[in-house]
Amino acid sequence: MAAASLIFISGGVRSGKSSFAEKMALELTKKNGGKLNYLATGVASDQEMKERIVKHRCDREIGKFRWRTIEQSVNIGEIAHFFNDEDIILLDCVTTLLNNELFSANQKWDDSLLANVMERITTGIIEIRDRAKVLIVVSNEVFHESMVENDLVFSYGRILGKIHQQLVKSADQAFLVEAGIPTNMKGVRK
Repeated sequence: MAAASLIFISGGVRSGKSSFAEKMALELTKKNGGKLNYLATGVASDQEMKERIVKHRCDREIGKFRWRTIEQSVNIGEIAHFFNDEDIILLDCVTTLLNNELFSANQKWDDSLLANVMERITTGIIEIRDRAKVLIVVSNEVFHESMVENDLVFSYGRILGKIHQQLVKSADQAFLVEAGIPTNMKGVRK
């Protein structure tokens, strides 16, 4: 079996990163075969999020290729056993996964909790990557905003930055998407 591949894609809100990731997953499936999987981390916590989830589901149901959707909002590593070396997986998104992990903990955001959450997320993603053909991971780029005014926001940005660094280090390719235009930051696009 060939080594599994990890592709990391980040960008600002509504930058086009998810569309780019979906197109990449479809291209990889057309080129190399495999089964399309959408690993959704979102929780329908309000009306806007409910509508976004429905829209994303409908978008994936249109077209020649069918996606298997798996919803997992916390403890991402628990579902690694669902996948095998024929799977092309799109995980959308790390930012939402981090939110879910932190706010489901119901405890103070101290260094111990943050380290535990970071470990659970990065280890879970690597476990999934190791079982798949390709894992495409999407995350939001939140580092262009000022985070010094609020300790909670600063802690969140710090932990997200560390997760991004670990994932990019493990990634074969990394892209930054702005205004719908992907910039290759690491690796060669295949």
